Amino acid sequence: MTEQEMIEKLSFTLKPSRFKHSLGVRDTAVLLAKHYGADCEKARLAGLLHDCAKNMAFEDSIKYCRENHYRLKEVCFFEPTLIHAPLGSLMAQREYGVTDPEVLDAIYYHTTGHENMPLLTKIIYLADTIEPNRTQAGVEQLRVTAFESLDEALIRAIDATVRHIINKGGILDTDTVAARNYLITERKNVEK
Repeated sequence: MTEQEMIEKLSFTLKPSRFKHSLGVRDTAVLLAKHYGADCEKARLAGLLHDCAKNMAFEDSIKYCRENHYRLKEVCFFEPTLIHAPLGSLMAQREYGVTDPEVLDAIYYHTTGHENMPLLTKIIYLADTIEPNRTQAGVEQLRVTAFESLDEALIRAIDATVRHIINKGGILDTDTVAARNYLITERKNVEK
């Protein structure tokens, strides 16, 4: 499937604001990839498709996973907003023909992160947080930090996510905790 075909399909399956966000993530991911020496085409593809399952209803998401014999992590049932990332990875493969494991990993973990993330996964996680349509408190400074230190920006982005989830009384995905702990440990090892 060409990028234009993907864009056309996304324009029908996503709400207009989500579609605009996906284009923003795509473009931001490419900028970060250029800055940090990652594969720009992989970043472009993962950024474009990262939310391809975002507007699917919870019941439809569960049904799609069952039909495809895809087991979701238990946390997705307590935090339904997390479903779209692993489901998006599956849909990128099944509906958009993506076979690259790096791209699929970046889509799968763009909301939670994970321990020892590869560069592309870090880029998509951060691009999702800082793309131009985002307006949350602190995003302007985070955009600056993203081009100074990718890992420092990731720590700050994860910290903001953790605070948000705690404030709403939600459940943290253990992958998010592991991602943060790994990045903090790496930072402390560099400081030694």
